[in-house]
Amino acid sequence: MTDITTIAKLIEPEAKALGFDLVRVALYGGKSDPVLQIMAERPDTRQLDLSDCENLSRRVSDVLDAADPIEEAYRLEVSSPGIDRPLTRLKDFIDWAGYEARIRLAEPLEGRKQFDATLSGVEGDNVVIYAERVGEVSIPFGQIANAKLILTDALIKATAPLSTEGADKIIETGVANDTDADTISQEG
Repeated sequence: MTDITTIAKLIEPEAKALGFDLVRVALYGGKSDPVLQIMAERPDTRQLDLSDCENLSRRVSDVLDAADPIEEAYRLEVSSPGIDRPLTRLKDFIDWAGYEARIRLAEPLEGRKQFDATLSGVEGDNVVIYAERVGEVSIPFGQIANAKLILTDALIKATAPLSTEGADKIIETGVANDTDADTISQEG
């Protein structure tokens, strides 16, 4: 049986050496087509570009080849968390306070296993949310099976690319709900 915690401990120093934070390490696909997924981010931008993914992939491949913690053959996938990113650390719930998230629990809380709610922050080891029909709910972090941001106009605006390098022009456009969105155009 593959121990994902051991794998994460092997990977984390390599990510830190490149200036990245690990967001998630997971093994998917079972015995037939296992995929080791590594999500990381730059702490200052919450993103990775293609060269960041390549650099981390090379470093991690070398470490995993030497340690050989996964018995069967597998594919390595290194990526940025993306816009509707998973929330895997307590700090994620602080960083993304004010945004909407879908949270699934391991066991029901107040009769529910899933909440679509606005993140309010963290109190101790509890994630605090506000769900429309339920009100404020405090969820023990250890009870969260998985959580991710919900794609909304506010999230899109907040996660617009921080760098417009390589863009020929930026076009301001209006979108639903009279909010502004930036469109980056690159002729190629």
